[in-house]
Amino acid sequence: MRELGKEIIFGLYDDEQDLLSAVSSATHDHMDIYDVYSPFPVHGLDPILGLEESRLHIAGFIYGALGTLTAFLGMTWIFTKDWPIIFGGKPYWSVPAFIPITFELTVLFAAVGMTVTFYIINGQGPGVQNPILHDRISDDKFCIAFDTHSVEEGSAKSFFEKTGATLVEKKNI
Repeated sequence: MRELGKEIIFGLYDDEQDLLSAVSSATHDHMDIYDVYSPFPVHGLDPILGLEESRLHIAGFIYGALGTLTAFLGMTWIFTKDWPIIFGGKPYWSVPAFIPITFELTVLFAAVGMTVTFYIINGQGPGVQNPILHDRISDDKFCIAFDTHSVEEGSAKSFFEKTGATLVEKKNI
């Protein structure tokens, strides 16, 4: 989660290729990028920024396995101990009959668990107010932001001019 009360200088770009070349240039010049904003995922941006692959799929597997165990163990207990009734000549513990419910609970636990984990990790959720640098970032603009404590304002402005930013602004968040 980002700290509040920071002074940010950012530049907006019209095209994702301009953004990629600007991020490449900033990492080549050893400039400390605060964050990069985009209205959609940009292919090839993560390796340039040095970001690791998300481990959300591991959490999804764990949540799915928990759903499978919950369904399978719950039905086993219900149909063998709590309410043992023979349905159409099937045995009490009929594994093929458990498959549809087991599948549904696996998908449900994985989906809900990954959604909650995603929101918690990214600091999003009910009542959270995230700062907005510029209204067009979520529409059709791409943005690179620098913290003014780690990058001088003059060098950031010259960087944005050199890389073709269409708008450069400074904002407290």
